[in-house]
Amino acid sequence: MRDSTPSQDKDVSTDWRKEDPRKRIRRQSEKARKLAWTAQTRKLQSLLELGQLIGLDLQLNEMLLRIAQKATEVMEADRCSLFLYDRKTNELWSTVALGMGEQVIRIRSGVGAAGYCFKTGEVVNLKDAYRDPRFNKEVDAHTGYRTKSLLCMALYNRAGEKIGVIQLLNKKGGGFDEGDESFLRTFGNHASVFIEIAQLQKARIDALEQSRAELERLNRAKSKALDHLSHELRTPLAVIQGKLKLLARKLQEQKSPFGGEQFFDTLEKHLNRLLDIQQETDKIIRTYQGAKMEDLQLVPIAEKVLEKAKERACHRNVQVHVERKQNVSVVSDRNILEEMLVGLTRNAIENTPDEGKVQVSVEENSSTVFIHVQDSGIGITDENQKFIFDGLFHTQETDLYTSGKPYDFYAGGKGLDLHRMKVHAQRFGFDLSVKSRRCTFLTTDKDLCPGRISACRHCQNPEDCLSSGGSTFSISFQKG
Repeated sequence: MRDSTPSQDKDVSTDWRKEDPRKRIRRQSEKARKLAWTAQTRKLQSLLELGQLIGLDLQLNEMLLRIAQKATEVMEADRCSLFLYDRKTNELWSTVALGMGEQVIRIRSGVGAAGYCFKTGEVVNLKDAYRDPRFNKEVDAHTGYRTKSLLCMALYNRAGEKIGVIQLLNKKGGGFDEGDESFLRTFGNHASVFIEIAQLQKARIDALEQSRAELERLNRAKSKALDHLSHELRTPLAVIQGKLKLLARKLQEQKSPFGGEQFFDTLEKHLNRLLDIQQETDKIIRTYQGAKMEDLQLVPIAEKVLEKAKERACHRNVQVHVERKQNVSVVSDRNILEEMLVGLTRNAIENTPDEGKVQVSVEENSSTVFIHVQDSGIGITDENQKFIFDGLFHTQETDLYTSGKPYDFYAGGKGLDLHRMKVHAQRFGFDLSVKSRRCTFLTTDKDLCPGRISACRHCQNPEDCLSSGGSTFSISFQKG
């Protein structure tokens, strides 16, 4: 009995050797067919599941993530990356690199295996990535990951343009074969359609968001302009109304003189303010005729304008001078150019506290002639710089705004001068621009400057103020 068991075991263990070889081959063949059928079914199922993504209304990044996950699963890879082409920077970028967290990857469009694949359109299938010079080892060095096998293929939109690259790393059980290449091509064609649709949807959403932001910006500017216009008109009208009531009462009493001369002077002053608004608006909207274009030397014109500005601002302690860099000429209308320089110089003085500086300089380069009006004043906030030429827009808060005597600090104005200058520039072929830095001590429109550097609690000496902010308005003429 003890001898029978080993004998039986031996017979069982050698049973497979007695099997007909043809049956064994058929059995193995059938098993291979079943495995192949299962793999094929799984791949076809993945394409169906991929098609279902389009009905989910996914955002671009989520769409890319789903595609990468599906490709990794069906291709039996360890990782998958989807790179899209950025035309603005000529880079391939991705937020979808499975196993890399949420970091954004950016590479130049011709670098590494992915870059080579995108540039040439060729399929890159590497059994041993480190043996191929096209593979960028720096990525592995940075991430600590070890790439062995790699399969990379370009993605195309419906117009036949390359839009990116899909890259699979480290297939389980070995390298990628021709069957994997064939399926990835089909998979990539389907995925490209969905990516293109998601990109178009993202572009529409971005455009709507940009339009919404622009509309809000314009609404803010419009509200501020209307508020300013209301304020500008309300003050003289209120004075006129009050004076007329007083006049009516005095005339009714007819008992004693009431200072008629001073009364009518005040009335005329405020009526003139209303007339100024009408006249400046008329200058802006009417077509200018009869401009006399001539060759003008800029430095003498600037000196003439600044001498007049010094006379009108003699009650102010502001240094005003021309920096003699170059004396160049331009072709323009003298009256318009002088009018613009007068307005820019007055604007600079009115925004510069006493003990500050204003200077005008002329320079040129190979293509352009510039005349700069630079102040050491309070500067303009970044937000206000967007609207400074829009007209009826002022940089102070309306409740702090006053229309004072010209050339006074914080004198204010109706906001039409700069707009009119911009219209001049467009009409006569030159440009007007501004660069400004808001005073570091007065960061908002509600922060007020005391009007004299020595009275500022933030400044230990004049240089502290002169270096804290200021604006430069530039008129530029193209040569030739």
